[in-house]
Amino acid sequence: MCDIEDSHDEFTRPENVREAAIKVKRPAKHKNENDYDYSVTELSDLSNSPGHQKIFVKTWGCAHNNSDSEYMAGQLAEYGYTITEKKEAADLWLLNSCTVKSPAEFHFRNFISQGLESGKRVVVSGCVSQSVPNSDYLQGISIVGVQQIDRIVEVVEETLKGHVVRLLATKKQAGKKLGGAQLHLPKIRKNPLVEILAINTGCLNQCTYCKTKHARGDLGSYSIEELEARVAESFAQGVREVWVTSEDTGAYGRDIGTSLPQLLSRLLQHVPADGCKLRIGMTNPPYMLEHLPEMARILNDSRVYKFLHVPVQSGSDSVLMDMRR
Repeated sequence: MCDIEDSHDEFTRPENVREAAIKVKRPAKHKNENDYDYSVTELSDLSNSPGHQKIFVKTWGCAHNNSDSEYMAGQLAEYGYTITEKKEAADLWLLNSCTVKSPAEFHFRNFISQGLESGKRVVVSGCVSQSVPNSDYLQGISIVGVQQIDRIVEVVEETLKGHVVRLLATKKQAGKKLGGAQLHLPKIRKNPLVEILAINTGCLNQCTYCKTKHARGDLGSYSIEELEARVAESFAQGVREVWVTSEDTGAYGRDIGTSLPQLLSRLLQHVPADGCKLRIGMTNPPYMLEHLPEMARILNDSRVYKFLHVPVQSGSDSVLMDMRR
């Protein structure tokens, strides 16, 4: 069993997408380099209006990134855009990047060049553009930040009109970092039987070699109630598996006074006993070691895959110290 890597699928537009009352949001005032204010104006000419173009979505990296792409594709399709796997036929390319491995980042850069040379509008997202937005090859390109995916429609609208929009801010409530965009957003699943559920973003570590920390930042967890609601909704929609994922699932809840075992115990109350499954994603060793008895009990449940992804990284204590592991 492995994580989803470097994949993209064709997405089809749902039948219930609205065709009328199209509105476009126009940047009114530039507050800072990371955000814009928007006002709303009606369009009289629908022939070139946003919501009528084709969008090609390409994703690199982890399950969390794939979930973000599914959310962005879902919002764009609901607004009226056609999501296509045929990049040549698309009006705009949405490229969701990964910074963990150099080949993925090089591939991402090549796709940007291909898109621009082909005359396509390009919007980038993911960990590369979040962590190094001022890179030379990203100049003049719209960026939607890892915690701003709920605003993808705005970014695509403005980019199609020739504007450059960059939304890179961190979502906070009362000064505290949130898990990210709301979980009830529309979604087009790459696999219609699998819900990829990001339970938190960021982590508590400061590993010397990791660039993802610069993109996803410190730990921000969703509440148990939010995650329960998403799991219940997903199974009601016909999903057969929920993949719990994040940069470090074992650290879940340490910022909001709860823990991964507490979350999983609550989520299992919503997993049907007719063959449906829960799968736990990557965790760093230190935090999982604190919950071994509880995790053993959870893994013994027939509805949970007997699987943990725990990166060892190195067998050398001195190397681990240098890595801040």
